[in-house]
Amino acid sequence: MSNPYKDHWENVYNTKKENEVSWYQNTPQKSIDLIKSINLDLESNIIDVGAGDSRLVDNLISLGFKNITVLDISSKSIEKAKIRLGEKSELINWVVSDINDFHSETTYDLWHDRAAFHFLKSTEKIKSYIKLVNKLINNDGNLIVATFSKKGPLKCSGLEISQYDSKGISELFEDFKLNHSEIYIHKTPFNTNQEFIYNIFSKTN
Repeated sequence: MSNPYKDHWENVYNTKKENEVSWYQNTPQKSIDLIKSINLDLESNIIDVGAGDSRLVDNLISLGFKNITVLDISSKSIEKAKIRLGEKSELINWVVSDINDFHSETTYDLWHDRAAFHFLKSTEKIKSYIKLVNKLINNDGNLIVATFSKKGPLKCSGLEISQYDSKGISELFEDFKLNHSEIYIHKTPFNTNQEFIYNIFSKTN
């Protein structure tokens, strides 16, 4: 059975160049700075959820991290990232999956999501995502979630999104402690501004 969300994202990545989408960042500096602030061991298991062909993975490799998983619903986005990285792509565990269909034997020390969570609209899918996070993040592990803020866009790539503030998102991830939250203004390739909220959580149990 066809997944309309997968079809949507395959079309986006098949028809648009890397810098022709609003979320493009030549250097995802905010994510890099927040990851550095956690002081992870270079052997830590890291997953970037809804990564598309984001350049965060390039920077994680450059920082020396050894165990990186990149997940996206679009096989085309993964293919584009692999081509960009060339031989370095062999260092990465690539996963093509809808996040709510994802199964893993690996557990993670850092779960990073700048792109997927705010696309979840139904209570069922949001609860499923949170259950997965609780299962797959190690005790004392970290969760970085960036979403559109309450002043951010209502849609992205033609799809409706969910907006959050720090209080609303911390209430959802109740098994985690919110350690840091900040508003970040993302400048798109089209010279428009989008307001995000970045949140760092640690697992409390």
